[in-house]
Amino acid sequence: MASPILPNTSNFLGVALVVNRLRDGPLFVFHYPPRILQPCAPSSRDSEPRDELDDDDDELLNQMEHPPFEAPAGSLPKTVDLQNWNHDDHLETDSGSQIVPWEHVAGYPTKDLESLLTPNRAFHKKLFQVSLEQLCFASYPIYVPENGIWRKMRKQPKYQPPKSPENADSASKYGEYSIFTSDVPQIETKDMAEDATIGNPPDEADEKKSGMTMFNLVFILNPKKHEAKELAENLYLHIIKKINKAYKYSQQKSDFVWKESKRILALKDKGRESRTKMSTLWKEILDVSSLAASMQDVYEAVSHNKIAALQLDTAEGAVTHSVQIPVPFYLTDLPSEDDPGSKGLWITTANSFVEEDSLNDPGFLDKNFALLLMSDEKKIIAELQADPDETTAAMVEFVRLSKPTMSFHQIGQGTALSPAQVRKYAQHFIFWRRAIAIPPLHARDIYILSPNSDMSRLPRASQAWSRAFPLAPPLPEFLAAMSAAPRTYKLFAPSKNHRPTYLAMLAWLMRGGWVTQLCTFAYVVVWPEILYEVDYELEAEELMRESRHDEARASFATDTSAESSSHASSSPPPSSEDPPSPSPLSPEASHVDDRSGGEGTSPPSAAVPMSMTSSTATIRSLRHAAPTQTAGEQAAEQARLDRLATRAHREAAEKAAAHARRLPPQRTAHPSVNDAPHLAHLSPYVIVDAGRVGERDSRYLSAIGKRLSERVTHHHHHPSTTTTTAAAAASGGKGKEAAAGPHLNPRAAWPVFWKYFNGRCALERVALHEDMKRRDAWNLLNSMSEYLLCVRHW
Repeated sequence: MASPILPNTSNFLGVALVVNRLRDGPLFVFHYPPRILQPCAPSSRDSEPRDELDDDDDELLNQMEHPPFEAPAGSLPKTVDLQNWNHDDHLETDSGSQIVPWEHVAGYPTKDLESLLTPNRAFHKKLFQVSLEQLCFASYPIYVPENGIWRKMRKQPKYQPPKSPENADSASKYGEYSIFTSDVPQIETKDMAEDATIGNPPDEADEKKSGMTMFNLVFILNPKKHEAKELAENLYLHIIKKINKAYKYSQQKSDFVWKESKRILALKDKGRESRTKMSTLWKEILDVSSLAASMQDVYEAVSHNKIAALQLDTAEGAVTHSVQIPVPFYLTDLPSEDDPGSKGLWITTANSFVEEDSLNDPGFLDKNFALLLMSDEKKIIAELQADPDETTAAMVEFVRLSKPTMSFHQIGQGTALSPAQVRKYAQHFIFWRRAIAIPPLHARDIYILSPNSDMSRLPRASQAWSRAFPLAPPLPEFLAAMSAAPRTYKLFAPSKNHRPTYLAMLAWLMRGGWVTQLCTFAYVVVWPEILYEVDYELEAEELMRESRHDEARASFATDTSAESSSHASSSPPPSSEDPPSPSPLSPEASHVDDRSGGEGTSPPSAAVPMSMTSSTATIRSLRHAAPTQTAGEQAAEQARLDRLATRAHREAAEKAAAHARRLPPQRTAHPSVNDAPHLAHLSPYVIVDAGRVGERDSRYLSAIGKRLSERVTHHHHHPSTTTTTAAAAASGGKGKEAAAGPHLNPRAAWPVFWKYFNGRCALERVALHEDMKRRDAWNLLNSMSEYLLCVRHW
């Protein structure tokens, strides 16, 4: 699984806010971080021969690729070199004009950028993306409604009670929450004012058209060419669109964006006059403007792959909103060396090998996954209780019930929460990075040191480990023990009473990506004995079909010849004494027709036998009219057919003789060690996916099922059968305890279990899928282990 393209400090340069007014036109309000420098374009001249360009051309191309800071035309600074300018102080040119540091962003004047980043209304609430050399600007412009008023007019309810002081507050609440739920359902509002009523006429300020017609929060990107599309789409879908909608909600409620923009523009004008340093001015703006502070939070959080928590201090109360780009919490394979951000992630195939059909089955996911909280349970409960709402109590109960050893299905079986609530809250915690979904931890499973663990964090992690588990072995020693020969995790605990503590230690290691589960995957292996048996049966069935076909063909030929001879005997040849029948075109025929038609004694069909229909008569007449083959052609055709029949009969006889010479199949107790001479030319065959097989593979599976016993008994593993040993070890050493009750029927369980033998479903999950006891599932698998090829990986 390839890692998604995420923003970082190299491809995400900053954010900028541009507004548009009817009177002033576009205005570049604010940008963060303060210094957004123009990135250096990669030079392609290094790979070209030097003799193709002279020194003058090199200097010219260098100036074109790295243009200097653009000062006003025809003017240069007095004493300061632009190349060494710190982009914090103001500069003054020879003509007396002033170069303001915040009026140039990414190497371009803000006067030019504000016009470029003000699209027309056609891009309202759509992705607006423009490229400027190696830079990419992505945004989601928001325009004022057609009536020119940002505040939405609240619809009157169908039934409105009479206006009175008693129902004024309830009407206010109704109007406020209807707008909130219809526009931005993800935003939380706190301390919202409730003094506006639906019945009251709007204020004069609301009746006036707003001076701001558009605002646009722009993300300035510097992506690689092959990453540009995916990076822009990720930012647009998860960040840009949602933040602009939050700003739109605040603008509609209290004209927030424009009021904050006016405050920022006033501070910038004041700083321009007083030549305030950019660093000082930006600190002042961030202190007084929550809009500017939210832009800072967005950049700092998104560029470092964190959750951006916004708080907009509007006139009607605080509006809070959180955004993030969801990132995978696991990897299926080791990351490349140039991807250091993936180091330390949990590595597993438990999530990626899930079939698409199973993803749509809530029961499948509930049984296969548990919730592992990424921080302390008490801390998460305190965060939930600090912001109470109608779901706080249920979510707190969910956190208390969620254990890494209990699946979602087990939690949903209780009385406190329904399965739907469990799934909903689990998705919520996973999305906001408070938890991850893992297969339920079990003491009989095998866990190893993760090959993707970040050893650079080992010293600090060792200290946290010592504080969390003061009586446990040191973290380096414990990890070294787990990196030795794989064994079930319960063997690490000194006694059975220590297992709960050691399971808590395992959860701590899983949370930090230090360990991963070593799972067992199986394929069905068909031994030569079974291959020979199925091939022998198929060959016998083919010979039987050919024999029946020959008998049916001979019977058909006999019947045909008998029918032709009987037909010839029933219709004797005409004698010479009989008068010839007139031709249809002869005068005699026409004379007879006229006579019969005139007299009306016989119908026109009297010349045709009564037993023949009109269609049969037509076909027979066409057969008589068609030219017949000569005697020589008929003899040649008959000879050709005889030769083909003789050849087919000879080949069938040869096949039957060869089949008769073959040794009949003989079933042995252990087909895996059958080294009979007639099997020497056959090699074992592996069925890659036993759940999706063809006709021949289905015969193999049926033949294996017939060899399985109908009752699990004490199973003696053959020393030369490596697959049996692997499956027995994966069961946690339960092979010798296979003496189970008569209710375990391997032959009946074989058609149920073979869908898991595809190399993608871990055998450790079979008990969860089939609602069986773990010991019973492994006893059945051990009884089938002679026909399983087992592999182990994460």
